Amino acid sequence: MNPEWSAKAAAEPGGSAVANQPTAVWLDRIAAIDGVGGSMGLRAHLDAAVAQAAGRPLVFQVVVYNLPGRDCAALASNGELGPTEIGRYRSEYIDPIAAILRDPAYAGLRIVTTIELDSLPNLVTNAGGTATATPQCEAMKANGNYVAGVGYALARLGAIPNVYNYLDAGHHGWLGWDSNLDPSVNLLHQAANASGSTPANVQGFVVNTANYSALREPNFTVDDTVNGTSVRQSAWVDWNRYVDELSYARAFRQKAVAAGFDPGVGMLIDTSRNGWGGTARPAGPGPRTTVDAYVDGGRIDRRFQTGNWCNQSGAGLGERPKAAPEPGIDAYVWVKPPGESDGASSQIANDEGKGFDRMCDPTYTGNARNNFHLSGALPNAPLAGHWFSAQFQELLRNAHPALGGVEPGPDTTAPTVPTGLTAPTVTATGVTLGWTASTDDVGVTGYDVYRGGTLAGSSAGTSFTDAGLTAATAYAYTVRARDAAGNVSPASAALTVTTAPAGGGGTGGCTATYQVSSDWGSGFNADVVITNTGTRATGSWKVGWTFGGNQRITNLWNGSLTQSGAAVTVANAGYNGTIPVGGSTGFGFGAGYSGVNALPQLSCTAG
Repeated sequence: MNPEWSAKAAAEPGGSAVANQPTAVWLDRIAAIDGVGGSMGLRAHLDAAVAQAAGRPLVFQVVVYNLPGRDCAALASNGELGPTEIGRYRSEYIDPIAAILRDPAYAGLRIVTTIELDSLPNLVTNAGGTATATPQCEAMKANGNYVAGVGYALARLGAIPNVYNYLDAGHHGWLGWDSNLDPSVNLLHQAANASGSTPANVQGFVVNTANYSALREPNFTVDDTVNGTSVRQSAWVDWNRYVDELSYARAFRQKAVAAGFDPGVGMLIDTSRNGWGGTARPAGPGPRTTVDAYVDGGRIDRRFQTGNWCNQSGAGLGERPKAAPEPGIDAYVWVKPPGESDGASSQIANDEGKGFDRMCDPTYTGNARNNFHLSGALPNAPLAGHWFSAQFQELLRNAHPALGGVEPGPDTTAPTVPTGLTAPTVTATGVTLGWTASTDDVGVTGYDVYRGGTLAGSSAGTSFTDAGLTAATAYAYTVRARDAAGNVSPASAALTVTTAPAGGGGTGGCTATYQVSSDWGSGFNADVVITNTGTRATGSWKVGWTFGGNQRITNLWNGSLTQSGAAVTVANAGYNGTIPVGGSTGFGFGAGYSGVNALPQLSCTAG
């Protein structure tokens, strides 16, 4: 039991119910080994563990998390070491940790390490020319320091008899596709043989660390079908092989053994924030009208998309830490201490090397990596690792199993009223509406659009197309927001829209918006969304702009790039040139630069 986390939890209303649970100690920078700003260092934590053990067997959990160029696909959890500082990682970080853990005073403890979260999975999904590649991950794949660093940590820590190493293995919503899972297992095996290590230094793998994927989805399986359509074809599952962490962990273990790891390896599952209880938890399967209705109505994971990872609204504490809960599962653990932020919801100056990631901003409407969904993040979040009281209270409220065996009372706070209702596209037979995202204490799950007081349809995002209308006719629209607890906001201000006259072949047109999703000073990632503003479907599109500095695009996905100096032109790919009236598509890219990174003005041409 981490005394520092326990004190913070106990100070929260209702927090004493879980303050005695064991959570991991995170060593996320060199200074954390000795303690930062009066906080406990590694020795102080180990001394506390020895006192708690009182001569009995006790597990001490520590997260080793400071690779060079750490977390190359995000910004909220960037680290202090640059991509090439593998020497400092070895001599100033791993070696001092190993020296402390080897102290005979701690020989009676069972020390479990979680080795370098997100690192090796990022090399599979965010490098090697994939659609979601980033320049940082490409650089780390090229220089080999992730593999070398993980191997070095395994070799040095694995040589200590009472240290048990577990490698991070992502989660099912990240690596659960065939194209990701097998390469990830092989890469972990490569790292286990790097820098003098062998697979014998790996006692197992940990999944869902600091994530929100459900332990079990009780209301559907990946083998279910609805009207002859597989659950795998639903928008939520999206052809994944797994729908929850328990099935993924079992499969990962089998593949790891087949790849050459010891047959006795086990799995840890982080259940600190994947309970998804409270009043928004479905009581049973969704309706069998369509496969999406079946999955969305029954899934307990209430995120907009499995790629959403930052301070998720509606989440709850999951299973309490427990040893050997299932065959092949060594334990349910709380690696991520509940109540510690995943990242700041706005830019915050700091000396911890942590940037601002738009996926932590509740108003962010997403990017290609989460299929342009809302981020689902809670507002007013502090820097990664800092205490976030509002999140802790939400986790208590939505805990499953519920605290004390009793589900909490209903949340009655309604979302804010949707604002800014506009009609960016109007045709003879349809209207596309847009509005500004609402906010809520447990998270907005969708919007209901009313035409003349009658429900016209619903949307998970901040736009909706109402089709099948009569030409040259006035329609009045309002929008209401829904939250994860079932509360509904008051109606927005009404907007009256008149459809276009009938006849004519329609006109073509498009607009493009440009948004920087991450910027680390020497490079950045950006997303461009193209919207059909004409009155007929596009057959192709082309977006152009001129950079104001020396920006140079290094990789681009979902489009065809031409760059000459500062002038950039991106045409559609072969599969996304057609955009229906009012519809949108997009592309993203990574680029390097020095100096100022000003936003350019974009032009868009529809064919």
